Amino acid sequence: MTDSRATMSRFAPFALAAACLCLAACSDDGAAARGDAPVEAVTTTTLAMKPWHDRIRALGTVKARESVDVTAKVSETVEQVHFDSGDEVEKGAPLVTLSGQQQRAALAAAQAAATEAERLYNRQRELAAQQLVARAALDAQRATRDSTRAQAAQIQANLRDRVIRAPFAGRLGIRQVSPGALVTPGTVIASLDDIARVHVDFPVPETQMEQVAVGQRLTGTTAALPGREFEGTVSVVDVRLDPATRAVTVRGDFDNADRALRPGMLVQVEIERPERQALLAPEISIVQVGRDSFVYRVRDDGTVEQVSVTIGARGQGQAEILEGLAPGDRIVVDGTGKLRPGDRIREDAAATAPPTPREAAPTAED
Repeated sequence: MTDSRATMSRFAPFALAAACLCLAACSDDGAAARGDAPVEAVTTTTLAMKPWHDRIRALGTVKARESVDVTAKVSETVEQVHFDSGDEVEKGAPLVTLSGQQQRAALAAAQAAATEAERLYNRQRELAAQQLVARAALDAQRATRDSTRAQAAQIQANLRDRVIRAPFAGRLGIRQVSPGALVTPGTVIASLDDIARVHVDFPVPETQMEQVAVGQRLTGTTAALPGREFEGTVSVVDVRLDPATRAVTVRGDFDNADRALRPGMLVQVEIERPERQALLAPEISIVQVGRDSFVYRVRDDGTVEQVSVTIGARGQGQAEILEGLAPGDRIVVDGTGKLRPGDRIREDAAATAPPTPREAAPTAED
């Protein structure tokens, strides 16, 4: 037991020295680790005011310039159908003829009565000129003549109602009746739409309402016709706003000579605003965390700081900076994912920041 303790006492100074050396080595490694951190290679760009074409985007629905469901005014049997589904018709073209045998017979009787009343009136007028009949008798015959004329005119009007005509030029929808069918007032015979020009109604937020005016140029695209763009103009800005959405309805007018746009189609509309100067940043330089947006701005000493920014319009890879940055600020474009505030950076020579286009077509955010 004594020998063991003696041995341990002899080796104790060496163990203490080894422990000190280890601590010194660890201290040196820690110091090296706390030295200069690796410099991150990134691409940067310097912000400047540039010309900017702003656009407001919205979704709208195509509506025909004129649209109606053609219906009957009377209860009667269909005698003839003068159209096929999908026909183009002119204003006043006959579409359906209803049976009117009773009305035609009644018209013949009324016209005969009117002719007889006219003959008697002329005869009594001659006698009254010779003072052979009383003036009252002549007036009574005149009233009879006028009454029979009105009855004949009424029956003619009823007969005209039995020929249903197109109220305006346009394209007919699917035919809903056949010869021999009984129709009543309100029975739909076919739809009729004038789509030579069409309207597109779409909402614009109240915050952008003052940026929209009648006559502004707009464009429309639809998923049904990929690659095609339709040109139009703003024709109406509604007076009232929707209290639920706080948006105003805007109507765009589009030429549709080839009938490509159909009522009910969904169209994405873009309203081009006048060119203005804006502070633009590449969209990939903006880091989004929830509802917050920030960028990494380069300091004079080559380190970066995180700066919160307010974003306006976006489009074609560019974003409008409303608050947080100023012209001349240098920001990181590519490589933001590996940065932390205070990191030192160097410009990556193998990549450069994408150029900012002179004209862009952004989307105004609500």
